[in-house]
Order: sequence, then structure tokens, then C-alpha cells
Amino acid sequence: MTYTHGHGPAALANHVTRTAQDSVAFVLPYLHRDSRVLDVGCGPGSITLDLAALIAGEGGAASQVIGVENTPAPVEAAQQLAHQRGIGAVFMTGDARALPFPDGTFDIVVAHQVLQHLGDPVAALREFARVTAPGGVVAVRDADYDAMFFHPQPAGLLDWQRDYRRRARANGGEPDAGRYLLQWARAAGFGAGQLTYSTTTWQYSSGAGASWLADNWVRRTCDSDAVTAEATDRICAGWRTWSEDAAAVFVMPHGELLIRV
Repeated sequence: MTYTHGHGPAALANHVTRTAQDSVAFVLPYLHRDSRVLDVGCGPGSITLDLAALIAGEGGAASQVIGVENTPAPVEAAQQLAHQRGIGAVFMTGDARALPFPDGTFDIVVAHQVLQHLGDPVAALREFARVTAPGGVVAVRDADYDAMFFHPQPAGLLDWQRDYRRRARANGGEPDAGRYLLQWARAAGFGAGQLTYSTTTWQYSSGAGASWLADNWVRRTCDSDAVTAEATDRICAGWRTWSEDAAAVFVMPHGELLIRV
């Protein structure tokens, strides 16, 4: 598996802004003081730490929450953030396809923006369910890059959308994963009565995150060695042109799936 975004400084700077509320709100009603939680593909840990803080606030222990990533860089970033926030969640390296935990270890397994990067998301869902205790839930959320829409539409930004989807597929992933979550869950053997599908969006506009989003993607594009210099120039110019428009809008749709084990 190749992680298309990479774990460079710009990608981590983007991912660390994510919160439990804006990313996995659909699982929060299932959280309680005794919940044992696994965050698969936790990145720099901001969502994981939010979940741990919520459990601690209910009288539980932050150490009931574990974040797993497949490479050391985001784990180290998550551990640093945990120290800064004073929250004792646990972070470790591990493989989403072969999690290092016995059957039924957790009450809640969360995977945010993970399935889109895996060559076999069906097997991953089975693995998430394996480590979930009976009566627990698996909560997955993934973007749909083809369904993202924006105004204005400079050529460079259209290039970015096409280029990202091409590279993600070349890396073995599915960039439009949000629309396939139900299909993958049914293929994994889950019944219709176990599944609840929903959608939410992230939205950016002029005066409400447009400059931040564009600056971050410019940095991420420059960090990538998978994009030619010519394409990098076009894509970065497209992001800047979009963000400078007073009517700029960018909407990122996500599919969400809750699986009752």
C-alpha cells in the first residue's frame, strides 16, 4: 500500500486540524466511559485525542483509546501532540490489514480516510470487525474525490482533481471511496440490518478557509515527487487563482458507514 498523500509536513499540518466533531461525529453517540476505542490510520492523532478526552471527561481513562499508523512519522507527531495536550492516549505502529490485537479487543473501531488508500478494503473491514467486540461498532468515513465540486474552476484545479485520482488509483487505492462503503461492507459479509450509511461535507469558501486550503495544497503539491514540475506549476496556480476569487467555494463530500458487529 502506498499512501498517496504521504506524511510530509504539509500533509500532517492539514490532518492535525481534524477533530472528532468535524470528522467522526456519527460515532460520538456510541462513546461512553468504558469504551475501548481503536483509531486505525490515526495520522497525527488529533481525532484520537479528542475521543480520549471525551472518554476521560465521562470518568474513563484516556489510555482506553489507541491510535495505529503504519509508519513512524505520524505516530511520533501524535505522541508529541498527546504530550502537548496532556492526554494519555496510546499510539503505535501497526498494519490496518493485520491489526496486532486479539479478537474482540475494542468496543469502537474508527477508520477515517483510510479505506480509500487500501487495495483490499473488504478485507480491511473484516479485520476491523474481528477486533471489535460483539455489540460494538465499526465507523468508517471516506471522501469522494470525483464528487468534490468547486467554483471557480481554473484549469489547474481541474488538473489537481484528475491528477490526484490518477495517482491514487496507480497506488492501488480508490479515491472515490465514499460512494463504495456500503458495497464493500456487503461484500465483507455484513447484513443490511447492521449498516447505517450517511453523508457529510467539509466546506471552504472565501473568508472561511479558502486561503488555508489552497496554501496547504500548494505545499503538499510541492512536497510531492510524483508530480512533474510543469504539472506542479499548473496545479499551484490553479489553487491560488481559486482562493483569490471573492466567490470561491470548495465542497468535499464524504460517505460515512456505521457497522454494528
